[in-house]
Amino acid sequence: MPPGVPQAPVGQSAPLTPASQLQVPKMKFGGVEISRMVLGVNPFYGFAHYNNNFGTTMKEWYTQDKVCDVMHQANRFGINAFNYVHLDRGPRDWARFVAEGGQMHLIPQVTAGVDVEMLVRTLKPLALQRQGEVVDTAYQNGDMNSVKEWCKKVRDLGVMVGVGTHIPEVIAQVEEENWDVDFYAGCVYNRRRTVDEWKKVLNGEMMEMPNDIYLKSDPPRMYQVIQQTRKPCFAFKILAAGRIPDRGIEQAFRTAFESIKPIDGVYVGMFPRVKDEVRENAEIVHRILMRS
Repeated sequence: MPPGVPQAPVGQSAPLTPASQLQVPKMKFGGVEISRMVLGVNPFYGFAHYNNNFGTTMKEWYTQDKVCDVMHQANRFGINAFNYVHLDRGPRDWARFVAEGGQMHLIPQVTAGVDVEMLVRTLKPLALQRQGEVVDTAYQNGDMNSVKEWCKKVRDLGVMVGVGTHIPEVIAQVEEENWDVDFYAGCVYNRRRTVDEWKKVLNGEMMEMPNDIYLKSDPPRMYQVIQQTRKPCFAFKILAAGRIPDRGIEQAFRTAFESIKPIDGVYVGMFPRVKDEVRENAEIVHRILMRS
């Protein structure tokens, strides 16, 4: 269904309130205006960062119909940018969304092994961002030069280039070395500490699922790094991959926008199986940014 046509929230029957007064505010990014809340991709394909059961539930619920419905709904609230990933059913879902009249500026996170020339040729993205998992592994292995070479290749293709990470020190290093990049994407929770780093933080203890430990003290560290660069940044996992309770969601959004620059945005994945997260998030972001 095209974005201009009213539709019911996913999983509900009542029509939505017209979205004309609930447009997510925009920011300049490159040569275009994009929404300061960018649609995240992880829930579409079951990357829950919580546990396997939750991830499987996401993947089973998110049929192609629902992926496209949610993207069109995001469009109606002024969300016009998507942190796409070229994995799984992603290319087919994107092709259908476009065929149905959907429009989004693409800011793909590029995983290992994906041909960037193919992405630029077939998708015409606004920007390409090296995925945080790839960057963090390179950083921990002392191989940041491989990321730098990837950025140079993307620059030569004529699109904006960015570096994603879960580790604040990565952005600090790239800034200190003055890489030729346009933007950063920073996870506000550092979920890529090594085992030794976790034991130091946790006083010698170790928790289950070490790749998905979320410390309340982490966000200020990433937000500080984001504030210190003049380049645009996107903060992600601002809701701790669903760990923030409903009563704390608006405050988490408020903290994010108060902690980043006016030229920065957020990536937010949505899973409106229980409630209409797209509308709720759009309302919260609209309310915060229009009052600021």
